[in-house]
Amino acid sequence: VSRIEDGASVALPPDYSGCAMSAVRLLIERGATGLRVITVPQGGLQVDLLIGAGCVSTLESAAVTLGEHGLAPRFTDAVRTGSIHMRDSTCPAIHAGLQAAEKGLPFMPLRGIIGSDLVRYRPDWIVQDNPFADDDDPIVLLPAIRPDVALFHAARADTDGNVWVGIRRELMTMAHAAGTTLVTVEEVVSDSLLADERTAAGVIPSMYIHGISVAEKGAWPVGLWGCYAA
Repeated sequence: VSRIEDGASVALPPDYSGCAMSAVRLLIERGATGLRVITVPQGGLQVDLLIGAGCVSTLESAAVTLGEHGLAPRFTDAVRTGSIHMRDSTCPAIHAGLQAAEKGLPFMPLRGIIGSDLVRYRPDWIVQDNPFADDDDPIVLLPAIRPDVALFHAARADTDGNVWVGIRRELMTMAHAAGTTLVTVEEVVSDSLLADERTAAGVIPSMYIHGISVAEKGAWPVGLWGCYAA
């Protein structure tokens, strides 16, 4: 957590993915400030806690919600009072921006946004004619999203530094796009996760991982797939 500087842009996954809640609590205890949070693609309890603790200055998100438990109260209050700067987005737009970064591209085109009010409030989203179309065909160009840090929790890593995320592909995209990827895990195993065909497809190679810390029940009180329920 000491490697996450105040003012850093931090990509965080939704509650149904792999939330590094133990690390988030330490950020709050440290009194982190000015974090620019990017939810991939939406946020839940960890984002609401960080906002309530005064750690967040800017939020780029498709939504912040506690699901069946209702609205996220600290997020709702922060938007109403203007205590954070909200950059409204959509799930596909966030994924597209991160995919641009992981491919080393400056932007990514995306359909489906034109006609909504989002473009009015995102001056960094550019509407341009499709240069390959004969007819009028506007498309939105989204700038790449390159977080300073991707922070998440996973079930396991191996001693080579590879991290298994299973079907949670958003975590892989985050790791590819971010400058630094920090991961808490339930356990570290000695056998290579990349050498086993049953796990290899869901592994983030160590070249994209910059720090691993063992934190048992590190996602609590949200759940972790295949390990424990919320």
